[in-house]
Amino acid sequence: MTLAWYGHLKMAEVKWFQHLPLIGVILFSWGIAFFEYCLQVPANRMGFLGNGGPFNLMQLKIIQEVITLTVFVLFSVVAFRMQLRWNHIVAALLMILAVYFVFRQ
Repeated sequence: MTLAWYGHLKMAEVKWFQHLPLIGVILFSWGIAFFEYCLQVPANRMGFLGNGGPFNLMQLKIIQEVITLTVFVLFSVVAFRMQLRWNHIVAALLMILAVYFVFRQ
């Protein structure tokens, strides 16, 4: 979803993309998001405890958020040349704690 939600901001540097109307940008983003949903929905379905998977709903959500935020950090550093600061590192450590606590029995 990172590419669908934020990729169009970087794509604005590409000449043909600059001339797309808002509806074109939305459709472009939805096209990208479709492929992620094709992976995410089956992963949630197979991973859910109620369907025989190993994770409860809270664990699935925390896994999804950590993956999303990790991908976003990598994307923002690579595509937008953002610099990580101390507060970003603290936030990452807090995410690790969230994972620890949600998986704690």
